[in-house]
Amino acid sequence: MPAQPSASFPRQGWTLADWQSAYRRDGLALADVLADFAARANDADPALILRADAARLTQQAEALAARVAAAGGSLAGFPLYGVPFVVKDNIDVAGWPTTAACPAYAYTPAEDAEVVRRLKAAGAIVIGKANLDQFATGLVGTRSPFGPVPNTFDPAYVSGGSSSGSASVVARGWVPFSLGTDTAGSGRVPAAFNNIVGLKPTVGAFSGRGAVPACRTLDCISVFALTVSDAEAVADIAAGHDPADPYSRARPAGATAWPRPRARIAIPAQCEFFGDAFAEAHYARALQTLRDSGAEVVEIDFAPFAELAALLYQGPWVAERYTVAEDLLARDPDAVHPVVRGILEQARGYSAADAFRAEYRRAELARTIQATLAEVDALMVPSTPSIYTIEALLADPVTLNSRLGTYTNFTNLADLSALAVPAGLREDGLPAGVTFIAPAWHDAALAELGRRWERLHTLPAGVAARTQAPRMIRLAVVGAHLRGMPLNHQLTSRDAVFVEACHSASDYRLYALPGTVPPKPGLARGKDGAAIALELWDVPATAFGDFVAEVPGPLGIGTVTLADGREVKGFICEPRGLEGAQDITEFGGWRAYRASVAAQQKT
Repeated sequence: MPAQPSASFPRQGWTLADWQSAYRRDGLALADVLADFAARANDADPALILRADAARLTQQAEALAARVAAAGGSLAGFPLYGVPFVVKDNIDVAGWPTTAACPAYAYTPAEDAEVVRRLKAAGAIVIGKANLDQFATGLVGTRSPFGPVPNTFDPAYVSGGSSSGSASVVARGWVPFSLGTDTAGSGRVPAAFNNIVGLKPTVGAFSGRGAVPACRTLDCISVFALTVSDAEAVADIAAGHDPADPYSRARPAGATAWPRPRARIAIPAQCEFFGDAFAEAHYARALQTLRDSGAEVVEIDFAPFAELAALLYQGPWVAERYTVAEDLLARDPDAVHPVVRGILEQARGYSAADAFRAEYRRAELARTIQATLAEVDALMVPSTPSIYTIEALLADPVTLNSRLGTYTNFTNLADLSALAVPAGLREDGLPAGVTFIAPAWHDAALAELGRRWERLHTLPAGVAARTQAPRMIRLAVVGAHLRGMPLNHQLTSRDAVFVEACHSASDYRLYALPGTVPPKPGLARGKDGAAIALELWDVPATAFGDFVAEVPGPLGIGTVTLADGREVKGFICEPRGLEGAQDITEFGGWRAYRASVAAQQKT
């Protein structure tokens, strides 16, 4: 049974299946849905540049009714019947202005973009045009004369861009899907920052006809949704060769790949988080989730990917962006957002020779990257290395924006497909995600990997996660509960999540307790000692009491101070338990001590 309409917004948070069931089984009337949206036509929202009014909605409804009547009244051929969606405002909707977030550039197209036409033909209804970083130049959502689009979890933070508004409306549950575009990560960064799915198809799989290009040779229209299956369903309808688009490509015969039952996933041997400890810890948890799922994880050299990512903005491709606004810059440069103008004007510093030299290097790096990915099912990276406040982005708009493209900029340059998926919330409550990346035309394989990933998580997509995230208690473990040790199952069976490996403060001593089965250590704090290796785990608060009940004396749970000064709950030992115990502090941790015992037993 679909969720009931929300008092704050009609049918909030419905997926495609909810909408289809409501129309086909529960008697939902399209007229009522459109009346709800029309009633909000004049409501201001930073995510939307234009809302559909009653006239625009009625026009679409009448055209849809005529198509249904021509089909004999059956909805079987209309998988998106009555489903509302939002279009990024650099994609044409017939009779609606397209601004690319630059009013001086605006024009009113006579025809829908080809992708919009396909979705309308399937029954979908456009209810608004979304705000964006002007000319799709940015990964932040702050470079618009219509104002920044705030993050849906904390309005002090950026929403990500350039498809900022498209992500926001899906995350808030207003529509089940929206269209964005993606040249350097504009369909993936906003997905990560708003806890939703961002599908970046193979370049050319969707027609680009009717979209204002950022870099025409690299662009693709992208899809935001609450679930991987919804994103894939929309993509299947939107995709298809378009002979009128010279950059459209037909799917090669036999191109569809499928991931191994035990997926083989590449990860960067080293990741850069620019000092964001929350982001680093979050990705560490994601990697542990991946390993715990049974996937084979393979570390790779990320240097070619990073070099190719840098080429996008530090190379002559900026000249391709310049061609879009060249006439406007010549006649009215002040009409262009100053940060965007500064980026576009860099094009004047590149020559045709520079462009060819960069293209040669792009081809070399792309070949190396494709050879690396041929050995695995996908590459998994953090969708972004960090997240920043709007204030910080406005103060340093170029450097911080550039950092956000660390794991996205290279994808289209190397002709790869990508799928950004939620990965839960960081310790500070902000969302973060991971992205699966594979060669061109592996879109279906990525969708299957995405569904496997979704099954490993319990939090809902979008802002619903804010109220359903379980409260966690951070616990330091020192011995038999470490990963790979005999009692670790007491944590994992309670849905505890590994956070990070770390050390205690330098005034702890570690002891091997006599007669314990399995062998256990005791941790005690004194006047001197050493930093002891620990692991931090997040344990659901609802399971913490049950876990503590299994801890036998003389062990207990107290407060442990870490090397960086943090204080967390952790295993401690009563003084009576240390009588006759062996001091093993010199080993620096339980794992090292047990390895020494095993080595002695072999000899």
